[in-house]
Amino acid sequence: MAIDFEVIPSPAYVLDKRALRINLQILNLIQQEANVKIICALKGFAFWHVFPLVAQYLSGATASSLNEARLIVEEMGCEAHTYCPIYKKEEFETLLIYSSHLTFNSLSQYASFYRQAKDFSKKVSLGLRINPEYSEVSTDIYNPGMPDSRLGIPRRLLGEQLPEGIEGLHFHALCENDSYVLERTLHAIEEKFGSLIHQAKWINMGGGHLITREGYDVEHLVKILKDFRKRYPNLEEIILEPGEAVGWHTGYLVSTIQDIIPQDNLQIAMLDVSFSCHMPDCLEMPYKPSIINARNPRLDDKFIYRMGGASCLAGDYMGMGDYAFDEPLEVGERIVFEDMIHYTMVKTTFFNGIQHPHIAVWTENDEFLLLKSFQFEDYKQKLS
Repeated sequence: MAIDFEVIPSPAYVLDKRALRINLQILNLIQQEANVKIICALKGFAFWHVFPLVAQYLSGATASSLNEARLIVEEMGCEAHTYCPIYKKEEFETLLIYSSHLTFNSLSQYASFYRQAKDFSKKVSLGLRINPEYSEVSTDIYNPGMPDSRLGIPRRLLGEQLPEGIEGLHFHALCENDSYVLERTLHAIEEKFGSLIHQAKWINMGGGHLITREGYDVEHLVKILKDFRKRYPNLEEIILEPGEAVGWHTGYLVSTIQDIIPQDNLQIAMLDVSFSCHMPDCLEMPYKPSIINARNPRLDDKFIYRMGGASCLAGDYMGMGDYAFDEPLEVGERIVFEDMIHYTMVKTTFFNGIQHPHIAVWTENDEFLLLKSFQFEDYKQKLS
């Protein structure tokens, strides 16, 4: 049964639980076939209501902050693989409590916190994030391997031996990439860091593996990972931490047209959602999200619309491309954006005090489940 968007209050994020399970089954198959661990990156997918389902298939989750690490422990029931660009003295001990693995972004952070980690009452496996200085990511804001990156340690700063107490290496150089980009990235990393990988107990290959996208060559990925393990039999764990691949095409942002403004060459459909507040990834990446029952305009299209957001920001509109419809749009009509659960949800803001979308699930029994509605107090308490 298809989702009935008319029964869903607007605006709302709606996760399709059936679609999520399919993604998790694909990721779990790779875990089993390649003998690796795939964990969920909360920076891309933090819809914690479904963490029990995620935990049925994946090997844990990765955190980039104290709040994410705590959320993993409380809602997924496991310790976090933690990597933060910076660690703060007042938070570090709590992070150790919540973590099974912890990675340092720099040698100076390692020097500052290693003794505390070593002397801690619980064993936490420590690692270093390396910067391969190689990347095929074209959008700079998502490219951790760009020149003078603040993320990771370049090879020239490391000696021939891993520092005391370091058991793992972590790299993250992909963004929405396929297995062939990973293959070339691994080649570059092994050329520079191969001798250090031979000394490690684990390697974390980061995120950006868009495994659940249609056309991804899963068999090629499995072969790459198996061959890598053969070259480094010392590794006890090979870890991948996608976020986007977990939430890829698992849900929607439902909105409603509130006004239609005519212009010379098109019309602007004013929505009860905001690109700036609720879909910032569309502006940052940038990319044009798909809308159900809409298409890219053709020369002969009569009903062409630009989507306008609800905030007072002048650029709060989908300007990367307009949309064509078979019939004219009307005030009160639903506009449903596809693929809005990964990254989009975790970046939302209360800018302008715009109503935050409800959060909901369409269950595997084809039932609508409203999880959260936001009120004035949510906006107020965020500010002081």
